[in-house]
Amino acid sequence: MKMNYNFAILILSICFVACKKQNQPLLTDVKTASTFQNPFVNNGPRAITRNVIKDKKGNLWMAAFDGVFKYDGSGFTNVISKVSQDRFFSILEDRKGTLWFGSINSGVYSYDGTSIQNFTTADGLINNFMSWIYEDKKGNIWFGSEGGASRYDGTSFQNFILIGDGMYEDKADLPLYDNPSSDEVTSIIEDKSGKYWFATRGYTFIYNGKTFITVSHENQPFRNVRTICEDKNGRIWLGGNDGLWRYDGKTFIRISDKFTGYIYADSHGNIWTSSEGRTPSDNWTINRFDAKTLDSAEPTVNEIQQEKPMTFGIVEANDGSIWFGALGGVYRYDGTSVTGY
Repeated sequence: MKMNYNFAILILSICFVACKKQNQPLLTDVKTASTFQNPFVNNGPRAITRNVIKDKKGNLWMAAFDGVFKYDGSGFTNVISKVSQDRFFSILEDRKGTLWFGSINSGVYSYDGTSIQNFTTADGLINNFMSWIYEDKKGNIWFGSEGGASRYDGTSFQNFILIGDGMYEDKADLPLYDNPSSDEVTSIIEDKSGKYWFATRGYTFIYNGKTFITVSHENQPFRNVRTICEDKNGRIWLGGNDGLWRYDGKTFIRISDKFTGYIYADSHGNIWTSSEGRTPSDNWTINRFDAKTLDSAEPTVNEIQQEKPMTFGIVEANDGSIWFGALGGVYRYDGTSVTGY
């Protein structure tokens, strides 16, 4: 029921990012690592590719608008094409090895390597549009969606609802509100202290298991955050409309004022982001913030310029290469050049 709305939001988001006023970024020691050089060399996704992950065996998985693709090092397989023709937005492998695929209109699918099961609002999901999937320390699976989030304990779903400027657990004594929100939950993580962070198109929240608290800096709530990531040292990174921010447990520091859509921490502790370019003429870039400088107010960053106007999910493959999704499919950066697949 959300297909037309979400497609419109996607297009408007792209237009907004391309057209809004460009400010000077807060970056130093910028080095242009590479530009797009090679043509597509394999049969991977050709449509918008929202997320890329690596499974326990080292295979790569892509959630794309033309299916869910598995890459085993030699070729691609669309594993969902015979089951669903929907567009896919999010993907996760849980600790049991089950894959979860979040769609735009038909809920979420679980895949155990043999069979595929579909869960929708009829089973208790808050919405059939799934923008984010995350597994917490207890093994619960969280689904970010329009209007809130759902938590799956392996048996049933518990929903958490966005209402006005707040977020609430859906329970019998929840009062009726006249201001329900259609804001999308874009990212969910559990930090090292056990608190949950929820990013939405509206406000950002911390959930302590009982109450949702709005995340603010200098009395200004964080709005329209697209990704939250925790690095290996426990620092929290937020990326969205107001740029890239770092939180050390006490203080928020703005690292870049460029729109940041995705954040990823690699095995060496480097932080990778997808964001706007530095000038109005630049396309989007994939940025690598060096692990040794992450405590600095101006960490060292390398920019990999792209020909695509927008980039999305990022993952590190077993060989150390970086894969990322974009409007036209999936790409691989080997440290020198970028190849489209």
